Amino acid sequence: MTPIHPCSSKESLPLIGISAHAKDGMSCLNDAYVQSVVQAGGAPVILPVTADVAATDAIVSSLDGLILSGGGDIDPVFLGEEPVPELDGVNPLRDAFDFHILQQAFDRQLPILGICRGHQVIQVAFGGTMYQDIATQFPAEKTLPHSQTEPRDCATHTVIVAPAPSVLRRIAPDKDTWDVNSLHHQAVKSLAPGFVAVATSPDGVNEAAELPEYRLFSVQWHPEQMAVKEVDDMSKIFRFHVRQARTFACAKELHRHILTLDSHVDTPMVYDGAFDIDRPADNVFRPPFTQSKTTLRMMEQGRLDAVCMAVYIPQGERTEAGSTRAWEYTLERLSQIARQAELHPTRLGIAHTPDDLYRLKRAGRKALVPAVENGYAIGKDLLRLNRLKAAGVAYMTLCHNGANDICDSSAGASEWNGLSPFGAEVVRRMNRLGMMVDVSHASEKTFYDVLSVSRAPVIASHSAVRALCNHPRNLTDDQIRALAAGGGVVQLCLYTGFIRENSGETGCPEATLSDAMRHIDHMVGLVGVDYVGIGSDFDGGGELIGCRAANELIQITVRLLEKGYTDNDIRKIWGGNLLRVMRTTQAGCPEKTCDA
Repeated sequence: MTPIHPCSSKESLPLIGISAHAKDGMSCLNDAYVQSVVQAGGAPVILPVTADVAATDAIVSSLDGLILSGGGDIDPVFLGEEPVPELDGVNPLRDAFDFHILQQAFDRQLPILGICRGHQVIQVAFGGTMYQDIATQFPAEKTLPHSQTEPRDCATHTVIVAPAPSVLRRIAPDKDTWDVNSLHHQAVKSLAPGFVAVATSPDGVNEAAELPEYRLFSVQWHPEQMAVKEVDDMSKIFRFHVRQARTFACAKELHRHILTLDSHVDTPMVYDGAFDIDRPADNVFRPPFTQSKTTLRMMEQGRLDAVCMAVYIPQGERTEAGSTRAWEYTLERLSQIARQAELHPTRLGIAHTPDDLYRLKRAGRKALVPAVENGYAIGKDLLRLNRLKAAGVAYMTLCHNGANDICDSSAGASEWNGLSPFGAEVVRRMNRLGMMVDVSHASEKTFYDVLSVSRAPVIASHSAVRALCNHPRNLTDDQIRALAAGGGVVQLCLYTGFIRENSGETGCPEATLSDAMRHIDHMVGLVGVDYVGIGSDFDGGGELIGCRAANELIQITVRLLEKGYTDNDIRKIWGGNLLRVMRTTQAGCPEKTCDA
């Protein structure tokens, strides 16, 4: 691995792609866009209009930020409408190009700024609607002259800024109105789901919107025309966007040099029979993004190196027949995990050790680490643990929702008052085999029993903080301290109900990435950065506003950078801590110590 080092992108010029206008066989762009980005400290890259998808994807993947420029009407075919007579010409090639680069940029979580037409493109792409012509369609007795005849760098009306937190409020906290220009005859009719209006003109036309928790913001006016005249508010819009792009560039560079590992996804569960982790994605603008939230392409887009891919076993009848079915299913799913490397040998490998993970990282390949969720899989047969170890299973979660023969769960009635006598044998055998013991889902008494029995550090592969969300699946501060004291690690789960109380219930907001970051801060403040990691629980219910799939996990890095975490802190959180536990556990311990 390349040694960790400070992120040089903190001082470099981020690459800001600006979509070009297609006119008379040319890709062209008003110079004001270029100058506004340069003045803000960015390096502008004009994106030529092309139908070549591969070329466009390659260009977007190199960018740190995107600006969707103005110019030209949107073809109403994208809205399922017939054109009105006032439509001012359309260009289907540019429409297709803009929608494609927007999708590619959003896939990769680039900061995105939309301007005029770009504002409208974003709303249409995400499911909003438009007025093809304000003068003939907007439901108001009188509207402002939105197509001004004055010079483009002159303000001709004001917009009213919403009181809620927004980019405009961050740029100018005390300004309730902005003076803007107006160069459009189309307008947003209804915002796409999830977006919020942050500015409106006095006649009611939407003038700015953003997608909370994402770096996706757009305005209806043309700030570049006024920014080049050094109108301070307009220049601040570009400085804000460039600043976000610089942080994103830093996150990308950091991901090039550290190993990023998500410790828990349930992806094998969402497929029946044989599956392919590179299954093509649906339109990512409208969740759910795909059947799975952890595809190979998403890992590549989000610059995620590895996932612990858990075989989830539902708790069933504790009979010989039930145990046999669970065991056969476990082996079948493990074989499907292994098969992914056969399907994608140049892009993916199976990792059993930290050295495997680093080797695959150096080779530019993603990694899958096999795991098992719910010790019900082994029934009452300790020898099955040997089979799991031979299959490369890195850890086993002792239980799921409900007691099994190993222990009591955080859900359901207590049967063993913690760890069963057989469960104690399981923990000792896992220690000897070098398999990590996972206490996520375990009852509090089971948790402490495991810590007293295990002679190796213990992990919670996907858990959250009970002090911030009072749910029995979460760990108390005392549990977090105890786990850290033994050298273990808590991997933060991104399941909405474990991040914010009552989240998702009627009338209660869904948990956000900002909420999850508070859990990270809490644990770091409690025990330090050496005992915290990320276990998304994607495909097992994990999903937050701002982090809904593997391609969005890079946003955690962006947030950590913004909060002032060091590169080395982030390396630890993104897998370094878990790999320390894995290496310690796999190194084993003397027989008499393990059995003590």
